[in-house]
Amino acid sequence: MEANFFKSLDLVLKHEGGFVDHPEDPGGATNKGVTHQTYSEWLGRPLEDVEELKSIPDEHVQLIYKEKYWNKVKADDLPNGVDYCVFDWAVNSGPSRAAKALQKAALVEADGIVGPRTLLAVQDARADDLIEIIAHEREEFYRSLKTFGTFGKGWLRRNEETRDEALSWLPS
Repeated sequence: MEANFFKSLDLVLKHEGGFVDHPEDPGGATNKGVTHQTYSEWLGRPLEDVEELKSIPDEHVQLIYKEKYWNKVKADDLPNGVDYCVFDWAVNSGPSRAAKALQKAALVEADGIVGPRTLLAVQDARADDLIEIIAHEREEFYRSLKTFGTFGKGWLRRNEETRDEALSWLPS
């Protein structure tokens, strides 16, 4: 649902924050969750310098998130809450990893591409179960990373907050 994109994006941006260039982050320089490489690829040219990333327009941020993450996981076709849960992980760890977790939760072949079979299986599943399973997969993935000692506490908090928010979107 289109309205959920903007609601989800606001929440993702709260997690992503502003400009960061942590030496242990393999993504390198990042602003509003958009890496130097992602912005360069999206523009179709190398960035002039890191200042260009620091001053990325909000419109570009929205378009990048919509095209490279929301649309890649077909979030408009996912149930309320599941859309946000999958989108947030797509932003944090890539659309393919998030799609595979969704597929695993929905008990279909995990190829990393959300297609008709995945969407059908998702519609037949309970949204709360999908969200819980994805959150569990996400935590296991984070704990397996060599940078967990540096970033793990924040990742786990983000995962928990995302799960709780996603569950709150479900009908009572």
